[in-house]
Amino acid sequence: MTTRAALARTAVLTALTATLLAACGSPAPAPAPTSAPVPTPTPSATATATATATATAGAPSPALLVTDFGADTVTFVDPARPGRAADLGSVRVGTAAYGLAVAPDGTAWVATAEGVAAVDTRTRTRVALVPHTTRTGPVTTGEYRGGGMGIALSPDGARAYVGVNVPGGNGTLEVVDTASRTVVQVVPVGRRPFDVDVSADGRQVYVTDHDSFDVTTVDTATWATRRTEVAPYGTEGGLGSWLKPHYAAVRPSDGALLLPFEGERLAVVDPATGRVTVEPMTANTHQHGVTAAPDGTLYIVGTGPIDPATDAGPSLTVRAPDGSERLVPLDGPHETVTLSPDARTAYVSGGFTREGGWDGLTVVDTATGRTTRLPVGHLPLAVAVLPDRP
Repeated sequence: MTTRAALARTAVLTALTATLLAACGSPAPAPAPTSAPVPTPTPSATATATATATATAGAPSPALLVTDFGADTVTFVDPARPGRAADLGSVRVGTAAYGLAVAPDGTAWVATAEGVAAVDTRTRTRVALVPHTTRTGPVTTGEYRGGGMGIALSPDGARAYVGVNVPGGNGTLEVVDTASRTVVQVVPVGRRPFDVDVSADGRQVYVTDHDSFDVTTVDTATWATRRTEVAPYGTEGGLGSWLKPHYAAVRPSDGALLLPFEGERLAVVDPATGRVTVEPMTANTHQHGVTAAPDGTLYIVGTGPIDPATDAGPSLTVRAPDGSERLVPLDGPHETVTLSPDARTAYVSGGFTREGGWDGLTVVDTATGRTTRLPVGHLPLAVAVLPDRP
């Protein structure tokens, strides 16, 4: 960041800390953002028709599952169907559904405020709810609610790892045995565990701790932990800072953990040593969700500006392994991104962890950057591709 931009951002952060603390700030009720509110977009007939044509022209679109952060449900989605016909119905899973991971057998594991729900995606029924053993206080909704946030599965599907938020304190990583559907281990981690990732060999779990500016690495054999501070802008402002880690991706080539910040800096964490290096980025927008394609290409969600006077709007960054980037503009804030199995399509969720989200997905052709809207769910936050049916 240039000196001018750094000074401008510092001034904005100071004002924001004094007047409001949204999802990236203190766990206090968030008033309306200082930037102009984003209206809920309405998909046009042209966009709907284009979405249908795009989905049906090439390979068949995979079925999707999304968590409804604004509801207690997950919604099944067929992106090849037009408009609201893409919404194939919902299943109640638990209060304020957040993260999502789908096993090869078709079982979806969903992090909620109440516990971890198991959903049979073939019969479209909830088959279990594993209550949290961590004390999280009353079950509530909203961006600061306690309970499950990020979630991931071990490579063999035997364990589900869920980051559990404890309002006002450090969180935990709860380990769920997927066969017995019980919590078998609880590991202390940092504050507000937004995201959970697993190494390719399953030996380490990485918990991105939003409010403590760190990643907790957990050894899955011994449950020993190591904290790595990931704060390329520093930690000044504490809970009031916007410049915190949100989501991470594991780089396929070497297992490095990649965390984007502000469309300006990509923090690269060496999982073996905990060493953090920083690479430049170009989007200049507040960033949240990130995923990596098998070839190492990164897809990174920009939610919009902290300061509209100096920062750019929402976008999807497509970052090649060599560090070159191209930007796909998005209409309104988004949260996470998931790829189709062939990486030709990105599904970007319209739900947002603070005010301003909308009820749908943006479907992005990753080759052309062409975008279409798909109205589904209620503030969809996480998106997963369902396995092919036999």
